[in-house]
Amino acid sequence: MTIETFESLSLTLGVGGLMLYMVFIMYKLARESGAGRYGTVMIFASLGLGLVGFAAKSVIQLVIQV
Repeated sequence: MTIETFESLSLTLGVGGLMLYMVFIMYKLARESGAGRYGTVMIFASLGLGLVGFAAKSVIQLVIQV
């Protein structure tokens, strides 16, 4: 395994882990605040939009490179 492969893999896994942790934080925030169904959807939609944008950026870069 080359250094470039290791760096790419560890970056992907590290950022992915942080994204999963952020989803857990959003869930915990919705649960502890008693947001209800609509509030929970709004929390995930508003805060999750940044996660979707980051993932879309990676997908767009892959599509452009091909």
